[in-house]
Amino acid sequence: MNHYLLPDISEPGKTGCSLPALDVAPAESLPKELLREEFELPEVSEVEIVRYFTALSSLNYGVDSGFYPLGSCTMKYNPKWHEDVAGLPGFALVHPLQPVESVQGALQLMFELQDYLSEINGMDSTSLVPMAGAQGEFACLLMVKAFHQDRGDKNRNKIVIPDSSHGTNPASAVMCGFEVVTVPSDKEGNIDFNMLEAVMNEEVAALTLTMPNTLGLFDPQITEISQLVHERGALLGADGANLNALLGNVKYGDLGYDYVQLNLHKTFSTPHGGGGPGAGPVCVKTHLTDFLPSPLVTKDNGEYVFISPANSTGKLCDFYGNFGVMVKAYAYLRFLGAEGLKEVSNNAVLNANYIKEKLKKYYHLPYDRKCMHEVVFSGKSQMAKGVHTLDIAKRLMDFGFHPPTVYFPLNVQEAIMIEPTETESKETLDAYIQAMIDIAREAEENPEILHTSPHNTPVRRLDSVKAARQPELNWSMYMSSKKRETGTKETEL
Repeated sequence: MNHYLLPDISEPGKTGCSLPALDVAPAESLPKELLREEFELPEVSEVEIVRYFTALSSLNYGVDSGFYPLGSCTMKYNPKWHEDVAGLPGFALVHPLQPVESVQGALQLMFELQDYLSEINGMDSTSLVPMAGAQGEFACLLMVKAFHQDRGDKNRNKIVIPDSSHGTNPASAVMCGFEVVTVPSDKEGNIDFNMLEAVMNEEVAALTLTMPNTLGLFDPQITEISQLVHERGALLGADGANLNALLGNVKYGDLGYDYVQLNLHKTFSTPHGGGGPGAGPVCVKTHLTDFLPSPLVTKDNGEYVFISPANSTGKLCDFYGNFGVMVKAYAYLRFLGAEGLKEVSNNAVLNANYIKEKLKKYYHLPYDRKCMHEVVFSGKSQMAKGVHTLDIAKRLMDFGFHPPTVYFPLNVQEAIMIEPTETESKETLDAYIQAMIDIAREAEENPEILHTSPHNTPVRRLDSVKAARQPELNWSMYMSSKKRETGTKETEL
């Protein structure tokens, strides 16, 4: 029986409950103008409606369902008890308009979290306000602009980024009124130092350099890069999306960075995806502290209070940031401690290198060197048989795995970007590796099976271009007939 769409099992007269006869006067009918007679609700039994929603829930894929190797997204499993901590009444029921004296526990958590994040990253101050990684980037570049203008250096209107950067890096720069200058990678996957040196002039405000970079590689030139950037009067900023590779081992401040934007929802225990929830704190060295977005939490005469830095770039949201995410990050840090954080990054790096070594015989490895938390392959070897990276990703779904990030970073042809995180077992990695090996063999022996995949999912391949340009934004109970007309497969349960 098909439970994917309720109209298929709807029959007149079916009901989900049986009620006794009324022993009171019936209520008056709603006025006709308030009735929507054209909206025909399905008529189904209770067991059918339960099975319908249960079936829908089973179609959702998440890190609780299986391996989620999205490169650069750090889709790790997070302990469920952190959700319980964030749900405690003292945290979940506080209101941002309460007097500060009535929420001292919440402010203490924020105050200590600021210090923890500063210490972990080798910085001097932290603002928890930004509510996403991209908003954290935006906040950092607002600070960069304010810092240079405060010094009277008003000609610095360019931000330099490598060609392997995250897409939000240039977008944030443009939103802040900067011009973007892109520097290519060298043959080792590092930023081309000679090209960087050539563009670093008096117009450059900052270099945004993800570390490790988006190829999953640690740039050994970082000391020279930092020295060059600062000699030319600019600032060095980190996109901290890849912090999972460095925890407890390396601090951005020790590498010469002036500021870093974090993603609590990637690194510090908040399940994410589908647009949220997120939090993007920014950590800075002393010379940028006065420009941090407000408010910060400080301690004054034994009481926790909010303050605004002297030259703050202002508020980024109505109140104090995404507090629930902060609670989970705080619980994560207190539970793991310094040694636990170090183990996180060690295991993340170990898992990525394990995958790299096992698969490099089957997929092209553009940079055959030790990677950090993620590894980037290329599907260009499979292109000889007409198989593209998208085919590989779609075929993985038939093996029960979520596809990795594909076609990113942009400077790798047919990119396949895999991030296993530290939470996956060797058994899971081995199963994934075997699936990738099987797919590589299929590409050689039976490429058609890849071209037509996936075969056992609720829907087959969609027209992604049309979906982006002509999305269906309204749900219709008669979508089943449309799907049959277009040949879209439905789930048979």
